[in-house]
Amino acid sequence: MPSHVSADRPAAQPPGRGSVEALISQTRRLKGDVDAVRRDTQSDGCDPRDRWQRALYDLALHQLNDLDAHLAQLRDGPARLPDGCEVLPEPHPAPAGPPRGSLLSRVGSAEWNLLTDEASWSAELYQILGRDPATPALTLDELPSVVLDEDRPWLTSMVTSCLVDAKPIDGEFRVLRADGNVRTVHMMGEPVLGGDGSTASMWAVLRDVSELRRSQRTVRETRDSMQRLQQRDRTEPRLAVELQEAVLPPGRGALRPPRRGPGTLEVAARYLPSGTDTLLGGDWYDALELSDGDTLLSVGDLTGHGVGVASGMTMLLGAVRGMAMAGAQPGHLMSLLNQLLDATVQPALGSAVCCRYRPTTRTLTWAQAGHPAPLLYRDGTGCVLSAPDGVLLGATSGAGYGQAEVTLEPGDLLLLHTDGLVPGHSGTDALDRLLGLAPRFETVRTAQDCVRAAVEEFGETERGDEACVLIAKVSE
Repeated sequence: MPSHVSADRPAAQPPGRGSVEALISQTRRLKGDVDAVRRDTQSDGCDPRDRWQRALYDLALHQLNDLDAHLAQLRDGPARLPDGCEVLPEPHPAPAGPPRGSLLSRVGSAEWNLLTDEASWSAELYQILGRDPATPALTLDELPSVVLDEDRPWLTSMVTSCLVDAKPIDGEFRVLRADGNVRTVHMMGEPVLGGDGSTASMWAVLRDVSELRRSQRTVRETRDSMQRLQQRDRTEPRLAVELQEAVLPPGRGALRPPRRGPGTLEVAARYLPSGTDTLLGGDWYDALELSDGDTLLSVGDLTGHGVGVASGMTMLLGAVRGMAMAGAQPGHLMSLLNQLLDATVQPALGSAVCCRYRPTTRTLTWAQAGHPAPLLYRDGTGCVLSAPDGVLLGATSGAGYGQAEVTLEPGDLLLLHTDGLVPGHSGTDALDRLLGLAPRFETVRTAQDCVRAAVEEFGETERGDEACVLIAKVSE
């Protein structure tokens, strides 16, 4: 009678937990039935057929125990899989196993008579070990000759325990067949005692379990791979956050105590994480007082997400600070950043705005690389600064970057940002909404109040992409 599950009709969907539980129950009932039949089968240990039948019952129970454990693994999921049994590695890919057929065609038997030193093998065992049936069966002393060197001590130990201590054999070893293929063989056997109580012979059932062990190894390797991926998914966000927190200025409050006096800048900023992406991207902001009294303002975005992008952002931000400290003007600084990205091992694209502000003249010199231009708010209105030429960083070798200059007035506000600041809006629509903040900015006093107003307007959570906003206010 055919099974209710046909091999040529796969299920449309993977089995659910309830289906697996049902399979486990069926397997355990079958184990109980097999064990009951095995116990009801009487044997005096002398008839080879009786020993063969008992061994097959033992082997069936052994495989049902494995099936029970594997179904439990399937039910519990890969993260909770036990280590399982140790699988011996195979140095060579193994070919397909013996021809498919009945269980008997995949299991061989052997008996070794210790009194006559004779060996008797079934035809199936010859097939499993890849030996010519016309040749004599190997004796116990000769059997290790077909076993891999590293497995011989284990085989010798099992056989010795069986013959000397009358312990059953239940173990595996690898054999090297005449055709050069390595197979894994599971051996189960017992000693046969003579009338004086000494061991007269030993019988065994041997099965080629190469494919079974290969399947187990695949399950184990897949489980390990999934666990590594789960571990990476847990650690990457934390590492990215740690990198970001290590290099970005504090995200709340004034970035630094402002210099006192007319024309100096008060600066505040905020990093707004994505509400949907579990990995940080490469957005950054920075404000730095330079040794000559100027102030560096910059925002930027390196494409991508994860630890690698956070590391690249760290590199770019460090380069911006170092080159600005060395006196590089914004246009030249962008050219050097482009060369840096072009020379990195991992190709990347980035956008940035870099401003250098001189408080003595209230002069803002700036450059951009494929990035939204700064917004200037004055007397209750806002406008976009005219952007000089500049392509994305890393887009082309030897790109040139223009530089623009504007004189600010006391009370002016300068807003720098990355894409994604206005959730659900982009391009002209997002720009209009940002410029619409001008009346609200007019009613607040500090740069931090302006940042807070922008965050309240556009929301700090539930955004599709991360963003940075930096606002600098010229002291009156």
